[in-house]
Amino acid sequence: MRLPILLTLLTLSFAQVIRAEAPTITVRKSDALNLALAVIGGSEGAAVSKVLQNDLTLAGWFSLAPSGLANITVTGTAAGGILQGTVKKGNEVVLSKAYSGSARVAAHRFADDIVETLTGHKGIASTTIAFISNRTGRKEVYLADYDGANGRQITHDNGLSVSPALSPDGRKLAYTGYQAGYADIYLIDLVSGSRVRLVKFPGTNSGARFAPSGGRLACSVSKDGNPEIYVVSLGGGASRITRGRGAKSCPTWSPDGGEIIYACDETGTPQLFRVSSSGGYGRQIPTGFGYCSEPSWSPDGQRLAFNVRSGGGFSIAVLDLNGGGARIVGQGENPVWGADSRHLIYSTGGTISLLDVPTGKSFPVVSNLGKVTEPTWSR
Repeated sequence: MRLPILLTLLTLSFAQVIRAEAPTITVRKSDALNLALAVIGGSEGAAVSKVLQNDLTLAGWFSLAPSGLANITVTGTAAGGILQGTVKKGNEVVLSKAYSGSARVAAHRFADDIVETLTGHKGIASTTIAFISNRTGRKEVYLADYDGANGRQITHDNGLSVSPALSPDGRKLAYTGYQAGYADIYLIDLVSGSRVRLVKFPGTNSGARFAPSGGRLACSVSKDGNPEIYVVSLGGGASRITRGRGAKSCPTWSPDGGEIIYACDETGTPQLFRVSSSGGYGRQIPTGFGYCSEPSWSPDGQRLAFNVRSGGGFSIAVLDLNGGGARIVGQGENPVWGADSRHLIYSTGGTISLLDVPTGKSFPVVSNLGKVTEPTWSR
């Protein structure tokens, strides 16, 4: 009988969690850039202003202040589907650009450009999230903007749909479905709506995650008897990456696509291992925790977020891959890094939340959709 790897992991006995000692990262209010957001003019200005203010607040880099107290000023006009946005630093214009599209889309793009211009980091406002919801009585895949707006159901399989993964550009979505009676990986083109059954080996095929290039998937395949990590090209072809004992699952790619971190229970409880994406034997990553799963590698390559078991629930830990240690940053499951390597999204029962890791502030973005789990995030 072909059972999802997740069910196998849930039957494991849990070791006591040992917390790793590490300094707490804090962000002082003085670290934020003082920024004044002027009223956006034009017939669509009010709608743009509302979205832009929320985007800049969630970005975490700025402290919104009155014009007289801020060295950075954001102004603009929006009408007829065009937003003309301007950013001044003192008397210097550092950004002036026109954006087309709806008020929401234009505001998101302007916000991302503001973040990148002033901080050098990518913005998250134009990104998309996907997740699983049981709102219909069955688990289906849903899609939404990063802030929870425009939520809509993507799959209507009337079965079991789990483990969604968005491509970095947000144009494709992979997930595990049981339409054929078994756990196979399906690929949806979110632009055209077309869908193919991409990974259909005998046994369980689950946990797909896109490579940074978007052209390959890493996933867990049990056709060899033991669940192993495979890399599958979207154009066809698959190669086995891992060797050794234990069920392997939850792959996550390094930013350059050269390595994969995954969870494996060969030690008795799930731990995290690191392997070349061209194949080999994994090297265990010391985390200081007795149970580790659902890793997510930050786009800047510096940190790893993952779940640890604590008491009767799950906590989210972040590990500095340069040797700085690990720490608990929140309570929840399935942490996933955003494009800025600053924010995580995660699930807690009926809510998908956005966590600003440096400040520790958490903002609910998806709720009232039943039980929501397994978020994924475009970049």
